[in-house]
Amino acid sequence: MQGAALIMSARTFTDFTTRATFEIKKCDLFLLDEGPATQVVLTRDEGLQYYRTMQVMRRMELKADQLYKQKLIRGFCHLYDGQEACAVGLEASINLSDHLITAYRVHGYTYTRGGTVKEIMAELTGRRGGIAKGKGGSMHMYCKTFYGGNGIIGAQVPLGAGVALACNYLGNNELCVCLYGDGAANQGQIFETYNMAALWKLPVIFVCENNRYAMGTSVERAAASTDYYKRGEFIPGLRVDGMDVLCVREATRFAADHCRSGKGPILMELQTYRYHGHSMSDPGLSYRTREEIREVRSKSDPIAMLKDHMLSHNMASVEELQGIDVEVRKEIEDAAQFATTDPEPPLEELCNHIFYNELPFEVRGTNLWTKLKSLS
Repeated sequence: MQGAALIMSARTFTDFTTRATFEIKKCDLFLLDEGPATQVVLTRDEGLQYYRTMQVMRRMELKADQLYKQKLIRGFCHLYDGQEACAVGLEASINLSDHLITAYRVHGYTYTRGGTVKEIMAELTGRRGGIAKGKGGSMHMYCKTFYGGNGIIGAQVPLGAGVALACNYLGNNELCVCLYGDGAANQGQIFETYNMAALWKLPVIFVCENNRYAMGTSVERAAASTDYYKRGEFIPGLRVDGMDVLCVREATRFAADHCRSGKGPILMELQTYRYHGHSMSDPGLSYRTREEIREVRSKSDPIAMLKDHMLSHNMASVEELQGIDVEVRKEIEDAAQFATTDPEPPLEELCNHIFYNELPFEVRGTNLWTKLKSLS
């Protein structure tokens, strides 16, 4: 905060443009007569908020990479750097009272749904202060209206439709955003869910985050049709530039209005890219080249694109954005310090929170002579 204060002393808020209009890429449409707006307004406050959130997500993932290589994070770990515009753009056009469910590339959405960096980092290292009390790890994080990272490929999609059915039943004008990847898009249970969602006109936005390689196979080799936004067949679809936070925001606003107006489900394909491999066990270079990754970083990086928008329209200064970067780095370092010093959960925690609001019961523990009592 001190750096930001120094910058503001040299240059006042009145020096900056408070709002600007941008021309964004047109979405490809399926079963729709018209699509999202291509001329959009961004305010300075929105831009700064989006920039900071994406920087937190980026730095958090880079720190997770470091801690994993130091063997302070163990097991599965799927990083989201490169895809930040998807999460930030989606959240900009729905409410925190709406619902969201995704697969296991989950750290960014845990943050945008209300989790703190400290809770996320502590969960990654399996500590008591983690968002799932150190028992979920990288793949399984949850908070209110966020039904977590799910490890079975595509299985979160029918669960998301169930959440949307509950929204319909309760009549609360809420919706569910249900995310999956291009690899999961070929799962049969997803097509079954499309069918039910269309029949019952469920308020669900199906979102295919197409990062082009699934677990390590290019979409062209894995799918007879790579037009994922048309896969709903009888469900309207949009194909969106998932590297531009403004494109994702406007497409999500359009999709949310569609759902809330009682028209039923809609499908969005976000064309995005991950910089890391599928997981930390995948170097990500056996099926793509370093040159390809460098090209995407240089031409389509979501943070750099937003930064360019703001600087070119005098919505912020280089020094101000650098001040945000410094603050974010400190926040991540403080969280990492907590995540490596917080105690691990005790053995007595092992069986807790298996059921909701049930009487405690005894569970045989790690050996024949240990019995643990569960708590809900």
